[in-house]
Amino acid sequence: MLVVATSPNLFAQSQLGFLPDDNVKTLLQRQVGKSVELRMRSGEKIAGKLEKVGDTMVYLSQLTGAEFYEAAVAMDGINAVVMRAKSN
Repeated sequence: MLVVATSPNLFAQSQLGFLPDDNVKTLLQRQVGKSVELRMRSGEKIAGKLEKVGDTMVYLSQLTGAEFYEAAVAMDGINAVVMRAKSN
């Protein structure tokens, strides 16, 4: 007989901190100040430091590959949020 115990906080233990009731906005709000990569519905990727999350826009600074640039991204165009996993 095999018994497996799981923690109810399993999702919260990841760097992303995904919770079952999350949407793009709530997920991003917890990532403010961290580096994220946004995968857009158009297929483009944009990465940088997440500075602010508004109702309809996300503000990124220090864009990857263009550190002196910043961007405001429409939240409804975001298809996925990608973050580097913790290294051991």
